[in-house]
Amino acid sequence: MPAERPAPPTTGAERPMLRAYLDFHRATLAMKCDGLADEELRRRASPPSELSLLGLLRHLAEVERAWFRRTIAGEAVPLVWSADGDFQAAYDPSGCTGAEAFAAWRAEVEHSRRIEREAESLDVVARDPRSGTDVSLRLVLLHLIHEYARHNGHADLLREAIDGTTGA
Repeated sequence: MPAERPAPPTTGAERPMLRAYLDFHRATLAMKCDGLADEELRRRASPPSELSLLGLLRHLAEVERAWFRRTIAGEAVPLVWSADGDFQAAYDPSGCTGAEAFAAWRAEVEHSRRIEREAESLDVVARDPRSGTDVSLRLVLLHLIHEYARHNGHADLLREAIDGTTGA
């Protein structure tokens, strides 16, 4: 089933707009991976880079978990793909199927959505365990939009190199 991408609003309140743009970028990543077999998702299609669509998907599952669950919600959960806290492990697509990666990513996205919805406001502040600095939910949403947008640019190039598909 092809991924669908919601059109974000062009006017409105800050929180719904940030939420919609993040969902737009999440859906863009899903669209870039749509219809590919595991071998294609694992393909490092832009040498000498080691990036793959599956690696990006796994990385963004970690990013969702780190910022929403570990930082904003303060949950003491391990990383998805590394028991010893190695964020780079997510980029290695070997030994993982697209179904496994999508299931983990979708689960983390749902946790993130719940945490964001339950937060009193964008001004909620939590301590980032990696840097030790205080961050607001607003910053986390902006950071995730930036993170997805940057990696969706990578995904554009990877997908085109795999099967010639362009555009979002």
